[in-house]
Amino acid sequence: MVTAAPRRDDDVKQLLVMRHGKSDWAAGTSDHARPLNPRGVAAAERVGRVLTGMGLVPDAVVTSSAIRAATTAERVVAAGGWDVEVTATDIFYEASVDGVLAHLAHVVDDVNRLLVTGHMPTWGGLVWRLTGASVAMRTATVAVIDLRLGRSWAHDGDLSGELVALLQPRHLAALDHGT
Repeated sequence: MVTAAPRRDDDVKQLLVMRHGKSDWAAGTSDHARPLNPRGVAAAERVGRVLTGMGLVPDAVVTSSAIRAATTAERVVAAGGWDVEVTATDIFYEASVDGVLAHLAHVVDDVNRLLVTGHMPTWGGLVWRLTGASVAMRTATVAVIDLRLGRSWAHDGDLSGELVALLQPRHLAALDHGT
């Protein structure tokens, strides 16, 4: 299993904001129970392999409890070969940006890089709130954000960060050595 590499800067926490993979609208289920379609599964697995190859292995993963988001997180972790805990939360399903930020304030301090999986429009709003960047958070896209938080995720809600990468699955084929 692959574990997270230590971060060089103790004042920086890194947040990987990932939108769930493409879902199967034809499944005939409730919104919360909607699964990934085959393209969504493949994209999630590609992202996991590429993040590992880039050295962006998280210390922990928190996902929306919706099936499409939780499956995305599980596929990313498995394909990346990560030895991390995946925690599902109802808070990330139909969450506000403020709700997500409140949840992040309670992440344990020894987590230096955190992957969160969830939904639009919240994830696009979260990236904008943290970085000021308006980005296309297409399915299975990952925004990599450096946050100057010190050694703790605790904050007063007034966060700012730097968008250091935007990884969209359709652009990752050249980096994916697993296919």
